[in-house]
Formats: sequence, C-alpha cells, structure tokens
Amino acid sequence: MTRLTSRFLIDLLIRRTGAAGGFATVIASGDDQSGVILIQCSDRGVAGPLLERRFSMAGRYIWEDVGAVDGDGETTRAAYYDRRKKADPDLWIVELDIADAPQLVAEWAALA
Repeated sequence: MTRLTSRFLIDLLIRRTGAAGGFATVIASGDDQSGVILIQCSDRGVAGPLLERRFSMAGRYIWEDVGAVDGDGETTRAAYYDRRKKADPDLWIVELDIADAPQLVAEWAALA
C-alpha cells in the first residue's frame, strides 16, 4: 500500500476544512515526506483538543489527545509546541477552526 506524504495529508486537511466551512492554517511546516502532524482544534477561536498523529504498536496511525488537562491552556500548549519542535524539527503544526474539529480529523484520517 502506498503511504501518503505528510504534505499531501496536510493539504487535504486544509481543503476538507475549508469545504466544511471552517478555517485551517499551518503554524509550522515540517518534513514534506514524513513529518509528524500535530493539530490544534478550535471552535470560533476557543481552543479545543490538541491532537497528535502517532504510529501505534498495531502498525497503523492513531490520533492521541496530547492537550493540557490543567493550568493555562495557551501557555501549556506553547510549551508543548516548543518541546515537540526541539525533539522533532520535522513536526507539522496545523490549527483548525471549525465546529467539531476532532470529528473532522477522524473523518479525514479514515481517508488516509
């Protein structure tokens, strides 16, 4: 089976979000071929879950909520972004602003 590149998946997500009436923007560009994808979900500017695409032990990709559970969300997320970028400079960070962004991500992930 052909593996889709990170760049292709990000472009698909941006188009899918726009078609659903939302807004998507790339905060940080990673490696076009295989960069890890981190998605900040928002609804009308209110921050929602922070989702990261990870490879599971079962041999497939899963989406894991890696958002903060306590403290100042904005500061905590910025610190998480910084830690992840230091650990993986090929990281993609994408923000989606659309109602029920996690559901859109799940539908998009099923296509890939």
